Amino acid sequence: MAKAIRFSSNGGPEVLELVEVEPTDPGPGEVRVKNSAIGLNFIDIYFRTGLYPTALPSGLGQEGAGTVDAVGADVDYLTVGDRVAYVGGPLGAYAEYQTRPAEHVIRLPEDISFEQGAAAMLKGLTAQYLLRQTYRLEGDETILLHAAAGGVGSIACQWAAALGVKVIGTVSTAEKAELAKRNGAWAVIDYTRENVVERVRELTDGAGCPVVYDSVGKSTWETSLDCLARRGLMVSFGNASGPVEGVDLAILNQKGSLYVTRPSLFGYLDSRAQFERMCDDLFAVISAGDVRIDIGQRFALADAGQAQEALAARKTTGSTVLQP
Repeated sequence: MAKAIRFSSNGGPEVLELVEVEPTDPGPGEVRVKNSAIGLNFIDIYFRTGLYPTALPSGLGQEGAGTVDAVGADVDYLTVGDRVAYVGGPLGAYAEYQTRPAEHVIRLPEDISFEQGAAAMLKGLTAQYLLRQTYRLEGDETILLHAAAGGVGSIACQWAAALGVKVIGTVSTAEKAELAKRNGAWAVIDYTRENVVERVRELTDGAGCPVVYDSVGKSTWETSLDCLARRGLMVSFGNASGPVEGVDLAILNQKGSLYVTRPSLFGYLDSRAQFERMCDDLFAVISAGDVRIDIGQRFALADAGQAQEALAARKTTGSTVLQP
């Protein structure tokens, strides 16, 4: 038997239960991973609360890292004992053992730790598609990145800075401002004390930004649009403050013929070849030292609810991992 987190109803952190389960043998096209570290993400909260519906009862979590424990039929690119990281597939990473499709499990380079791998997959691959695919940064841009001290923000700040991009990051505390600066932000705006739109206009000599990356959602929607240059792209990729609702497309015209997209990681991970390309890109910048995966918090698996509370309250910095 092994420990795992399960929930049978949607609600607050209290619905998460630590239970004993029998590890599942891998079927064709699957592998079983003995987790050494598990990544914590905002999307986990969306599933727990029901914002993103899922069949109940359910496991939780979509990324982790560890050692391949068993390999099913028709898997010829992974073997027992491989150091791996994974993302996507069925919910259930909050567990000591996780059986999942091998398609989104990849060997982890020796110079990247299990904790780094577990914290890097969803957030790091999100940064990859945002910066290198959704709007491909070339190095001469000044961009706005909300939640610059968060999990995705910390990685994206570093990666964009390594590309030569000037990152304007928004944060909520002086501590987070310092973290964003350490991660390469060119300028930082404390939205609790400063007007974000006014500061962005000052920093860009009135031009605005060609792209805004917004993981906050409802509370920053109008602000983000007002920070864009004419024909700029608003990339709304998260709902930390709630989903954006009641969008009037005419506003995009009124504010400068703007573009808006609502992408997701799994809209990009549509083949094994694409997954490998994106992971190669991510692992390369980590191995080169251009991107550090900072583990700001560690929680025991049994304390997953507390970890989610801290994340939702914006009391975390960098990445958070669960320890099985």
